[in-house]
Amino acid sequence: QWLSDRKKRALQKKDVDIRRRIELIQDFEMPTVSTKIKVSRDGQYIMAVGTYKPRVRCFDTYQLSQKFERCLDSEVVTFEILSDDYSKIVFLQCGRFVEFHSQHGHYYKTRIPKFGRDFSYHYPSCDLYFVGASSEVYRLNLEQGRFLNSLQTEASESNVCDINPVHFLFAMGTAEGKVECWDPRTRNRVGLLDCALSSVTADTEIEGLPSISALKFDGALNMAVGTSTGQVLLYDLRSSNPLIVKDHHYGLPIKSIQFQHQLDLIISADSRIIKMWNKDTGKIFTSMEPEHDINDVCLYPNSGMLMTANEAPKMNIYYIPVLGPAPKWCSFLDNLTEELEENPESTVYDDYKFVTRKDLENLGLAHLIGSSLLRAYMHGFFMDIRLYHKAKMMANPFAYEEYRREKIRQKIEETRAQRVQLKKLPKVNKELALKLIEEEGEEQQFSKKRKQKNLPSLLKDDRFKVMFENPDFQVDEQSEEFRLLNPLVSKISEKRKRKLKILEELEAQGQEEEEEPEGKASDAESSESSDDEKGWVEEVRKQRKLLRQEEKLKRQERFKEDQQTLLKPQFFEIKEGEEFRSFKDSAKKQKLMKKTLEDRLKLEEKLGTLNVSDTTVGSKQATFKLKKSEQQRKQQEAEKRHRQERKALRRSASHLKSRGGRGRLFH
Repeated sequence: QWLSDRKKRALQKKDVDIRRRIELIQDFEMPTVSTKIKVSRDGQYIMAVGTYKPRVRCFDTYQLSQKFERCLDSEVVTFEILSDDYSKIVFLQCGRFVEFHSQHGHYYKTRIPKFGRDFSYHYPSCDLYFVGASSEVYRLNLEQGRFLNSLQTEASESNVCDINPVHFLFAMGTAEGKVECWDPRTRNRVGLLDCALSSVTADTEIEGLPSISALKFDGALNMAVGTSTGQVLLYDLRSSNPLIVKDHHYGLPIKSIQFQHQLDLIISADSRIIKMWNKDTGKIFTSMEPEHDINDVCLYPNSGMLMTANEAPKMNIYYIPVLGPAPKWCSFLDNLTEELEENPESTVYDDYKFVTRKDLENLGLAHLIGSSLLRAYMHGFFMDIRLYHKAKMMANPFAYEEYRREKIRQKIEETRAQRVQLKKLPKVNKELALKLIEEEGEEQQFSKKRKQKNLPSLLKDDRFKVMFENPDFQVDEQSEEFRLLNPLVSKISEKRKRKLKILEELEAQGQEEEEEPEGKASDAESSESSDDEKGWVEEVRKQRKLLRQEEKLKRQERFKEDQQTLLKPQFFEIKEGEEFRSFKDSAKKQKLMKKTLEDRLKLEEKLGTLNVSDTTVGSKQATFKLKKSEQQRKQQEAEKRHRQERKALRRSASHLKSRGGRGRLFH
């Protein structure tokens, strides 16, 4: 899909997969979805129905192409080919219509009382049996051209039906999970099978009542039933218990059941998978999972060809040579399959390499993201394999030499494994590993005396393998916790360190020792155990004294560092309209901001900047007065003095007029 048409044509000459593609029947597809597919009894015609628009297509196998196409008024639920060729066809449509087609096209249309889901044709009497959303089974006689008396069943609804090709027993699967068998001659029920109860076994898990979704007869005595919960039950008509119950383990309704007589197989399909299994043992023969959901499966008679109707335009054709030979109209498939077995298959994406973003960064190709050299796919990119090899050689030119050395080292280690091995200690936590080895040896001696089973070693346990490989898990013996919790570690560690030196010298010189260093006598060990109890308290005290001294030294060093550091002057910027008084004001503001809203409101009330009063409605009204800056306060005082002086002048002027004197006022 990434290539142009020209490159695709060039690729067809080189790509083996493209050259192996075979289009058996030209345009073997539907516009959107195919729902049912069937083969005529003479094997010459393949008919399929689908949408959209609802239509039927007939393909001629002798011409390997489409013969005709007819559009219908409504979608087809199912259809049946009554004649050996395509000359007589019956369609059951979703609008309760039953439509008859002859060789030239549409012939007749009628309706049934309830919505139909399936129908079967009874050849001796020319009756069509319709089952659907009703407790009745409707009978339409094609010879007389009229409906006959219907069969009254105990079921509320019926899903599928089938007629035995040998003795013409009519069977129908109900929504309650039962199968009712009727004799068309007497129109009486002759048997009842409770498949829902038989389908539930110890291994199966179901969420609801299993209903019957598929039904198929095989010969005179065998019958296969598919349920809506994904089980297939094989019955002998002489018994009410199933011979075998096969679960698809998907919980999806069984859509189709076919019998393959050459290998005694049953081919059952739900919407996700097609399973082929032995009808005697239930052993899986093979299974297929198409890319799209399955609607119907059709087995071409007396061959190994399988056709499926899918939730996609393309109808799939599978050829399995083990099931049988290829049909006579495509006998060349047998020769092709023999050639394919001789030639090895090439894998998909041979010319591309999948890389992640991290791989691109390691190769130095992260700048190519978004260009045509990288094709985004899932969580990474596809790139040309030649470009990948070139970039890898440039990024790490000695990769082959490292790979060669690693392979040589692995070969040498494989040969060394056959020799007598020394007990090698890991690179990380050597002292802990030595302690575990010593304890393991003591436990083995103890278990031999008591005749007990040896417990597994921590060194051999995969759960603790990282503890002796990753340096992050290295035990820090200088930490405070280790020294207090392990006061006697110092004495024991000295002994282990001596052993470690001896083992390292032996490994360096390449000497092999069969026996480990001998331990001390039992009386010496007993004397040591008594001394350990006394020395434990003294060791703890010593460690605590050492820790206090270390803390004291650290404090002295910090004090010296503080004295050496010089305090630098800091400058603060004051906002416009504010005067600097002291640093206490900022501290007061910070304390005020930490107080709650209630405390701040009480403080504002005391200062007079807040006035709380009750309203007539019953609520409270709070009035705030903004604090004024020093500059605004001085300006207001000057304005106030100016107003007072003008008032005084007006009074003196009015006083002179009242006396009637004339004078001058100087300001």
